[in-house]
Amino acid sequence: MSDSLVSVNAVNKIYQRGGEKLVVLDDLNLEVPKGDFLALMGPSGSGKTTLLNLIGGLDTPTSGSVEVDNARLDTLNSRALSRWRASHVGFIFQFYNLLPVLTAFRNVELPLLLTKLSSSQRKEHVETAL
Repeated sequence: MSDSLVSVNAVNKIYQRGGEKLVVLDDLNLEVPKGDFLALMGPSGSGKTTLLNLIGGLDTPTSGSVEVDNARLDTLNSRALSRWRASHVGFIFQFYNLLPVLTAFRNVELPLLLTKLSSSQRKEHVETAL
């Protein structure tokens, strides 16, 4: 069992744009111990969002390994990644997109509908969050 919450090893992320390859992450290594607080800073286009997408299971590396809380995300298929995200990750976006036809309660509850929480458990989670 690792003392790291996040372990990124020899990660490369390359996007194809037509016949051109765009290398976004090149042999990246990162260890984030459990309990640490981390801020990612850098210029636009430096790979911050790409790294967060890999750690959050929204994307997979071209090569290398990504482990979060002892789960090897780079080995999971898209269905398993979806299940992992639903039970382990919450994203806070700079520009959030709420559904204007829903109340604040329902907007917060919406992602919880994808979990196995009961209605009363969802209500408790939403009320705590709000």
